[in-house]
Amino acid sequence: MAQFSQVLAEIGDFGLFQVQLLVLLSVPNFLSAFYIFGQVFLVLDETHYCSVAWIKNHTLNLSDAEWLSLTVPLDDAGNPEPCIMFRPPPDNASIEDFLGHRFNQTQPCDRGWDYPEGRPPSLKNEFNLVCDRRHLKETSQSVYMTGLLAGAVIFGPLTDWIGRKTSILLQLLLFALFGLSTAFVPSFDLYMVMRFAVAIPVSGYTTTNVALLAEWVGPSRRTQALVLCQSSFALGQMALAGLAYGIRNWRLFQIAGTVPVLLLFFYLWALPESARWLVARGRMEEAKQLIQKAASVNGRKLSPELLSQLVPEETGPSGNALDLFRHPQLRKVTLILFCVWFVDSLGYFGLSLQVGDFGMDIYLTQLIFGIVEVPAHFFSTFMMQWFGRRWSQLGTLVLGGLMCIAIIFVPADLPIVSTVLAIIGKFATTSGFTISYVYSAELFPTVIRQTGMGLVAIFSRVAGILTPLVMLLDHYHEAIPMVIYGSLPIGAGLLCALLPETRGQPMKDTIEDLEQEPHARPVKLVSSQKESEASGGTPGPGVAFVSSTYF
Repeated sequence: MAQFSQVLAEIGDFGLFQVQLLVLLSVPNFLSAFYIFGQVFLVLDETHYCSVAWIKNHTLNLSDAEWLSLTVPLDDAGNPEPCIMFRPPPDNASIEDFLGHRFNQTQPCDRGWDYPEGRPPSLKNEFNLVCDRRHLKETSQSVYMTGLLAGAVIFGPLTDWIGRKTSILLQLLLFALFGLSTAFVPSFDLYMVMRFAVAIPVSGYTTTNVALLAEWVGPSRRTQALVLCQSSFALGQMALAGLAYGIRNWRLFQIAGTVPVLLLFFYLWALPESARWLVARGRMEEAKQLIQKAASVNGRKLSPELLSQLVPEETGPSGNALDLFRHPQLRKVTLILFCVWFVDSLGYFGLSLQVGDFGMDIYLTQLIFGIVEVPAHFFSTFMMQWFGRRWSQLGTLVLGGLMCIAIIFVPADLPIVSTVLAIIGKFATTSGFTISYVYSAELFPTVIRQTGMGLVAIFSRVAGILTPLVMLLDHYHEAIPMVIYGSLPIGAGLLCALLPETRGQPMKDTIEDLEQEPHARPVKLVSSQKESEASGGTPGPGVAFVSSTYF
C-alpha cells in the first residue's frame, strides 16, 4: 500500500506543476489587498462645512466668503466650523438684522454639508461621513472584519466538503459579484452590507489557497512556497497605492479593483484540484489522473505499481476544544496563544488602517508599507532559525508595540520620524504574524492541532473587528489608540517567555507527548524531509506549511 506522500515524492514535490500552481494562487492573493485596504483611500480627510442653501433665497449682493460668514461660525484659526451653523433667522427678519449677525445661535448641520475642495466623489463626500456620521467609516471596517470571521466559519467546513478547487472558483465568483455590486450602491448602509458580503469569500480564500498549495508541495519547500505565495499580498498593497493615486472617484476605483478578477475565468480549466483531498474522499480514479498529469508536467516517470497501490491515508484520533483546557501545560499554551494572535491582528491592522495618519503622503506610505512586508515574511524564517521560535515571537511583538508607543511622542512637525517608526512597527507585526502560524502549529499536538489553530484564528478575527473601533477612541484623546496598539502586544510578547521552545524538537502527536522532556536534535533538513514524508500527514489550512520543526 502506498500513501499520497510517497507518490508526491515520486512525481516531484516542487516541480513545474507546483510552480504553476503557486503562480495561479498568488494572483488572487495579489488582488485581495484591494478588498482589505481599499477603503482607506475612500474616506480621506476633506474640508467641509454645513450646507446653507437657504441663505441664497435672499437677494443680497455678497461674495461667497461673506455668505459663509453669515451662516457658519468660525473657529479660532478663522476657518468655518465643520459641524455647526448659525440658526436660520425667522422669515420676518429684516435685512438689517440679518447683516448685523443678530441671529447668532448655533445648531448642528441639518441640511447636509458642502465640500469646497471639489474633489472627485468619495465615500466621505458622497455619503457625508463627517461630524455625527464620522464613526461610520470605522464601523464599516469592523463590519468587514466581521465578514472575515464569518467567512472562516463558513468556508472552513465547506472547503473540506466540496473540495479546494470548487471553493476557490466560488470565492472568485463572489469576489467579482459583490465587488462590482459595491460600486453601484445608493446608500452607505447597503455599502456596508456589500463589504460584509465580499469579506466572506476573501476570508475563505486566505485559508483555501494555503490548503491547496500545501497539499501539492512537499515538506522540503512547503514553507518557502507558502511564504512566497503570501508575499504576493504585499505586492498587491504596493499596486493598491498606485491604483488609488490614479483613480480618485470611488466608484471607478471599486470597478477597477474588481474587474481583474473577471479575467481569471480560465481557472475553471487551469486550476487543479487537490489530489490529496480526492484520495481522502475515495475518488481514486480522479486522483490518479491528476497525479499522472502532475508527473508529466514535472517531467517525472511514475511507477504504475506505486500508483495502483495508492490508498487513502489513515487518520489518527482527534481531540476537541475542551482538551485544550484539561491539560495544565496545554491550557497555559492555549491561553497565551489566544493573546498572541489577538495582538498580532490588533497591531497589524492598527498600523495598516491608519496609513494616512502619520503625516506623510498616504500613497507613498502605503507603497512603503507594501514593500516592507516582503522582507518581513522571509526574515521571520531566518529569525526562527537563529533565535528560536519563542524569542522571535517575543521580540517581534515587543518591537511592534514599542514602535506604536514611540509614535505618540513624535511632534506633529516630524512626519518622517513617525512614518519610519510605523514602518518598523509594520515590519515587526508582519514578521510576528508569520512566526505565530509556525510556532502555534508546533505547540499544538497533532490530535488537536486543527481545533487549536481554528480557535486562535477566531481571536485574531475578533481583534480585527475591534481594531477600527479602537480608532474611535481618539475622540477622547488622540494617543489612546496607539497606547492600546502598543501596550497589549508588549504584554503578550512578555507572556511568550512562558512558552516552550520548539526549534529542533519533534512535533507532538498526542497530549500525553507534552509530558515528555524536550530533547534538542541537530538541524538537518534532509532527515526532517524523510520524517515528514514517512508520516504521511495531511496538512490543513493555517498549519499546512508547518510540516517540520527542523528549519
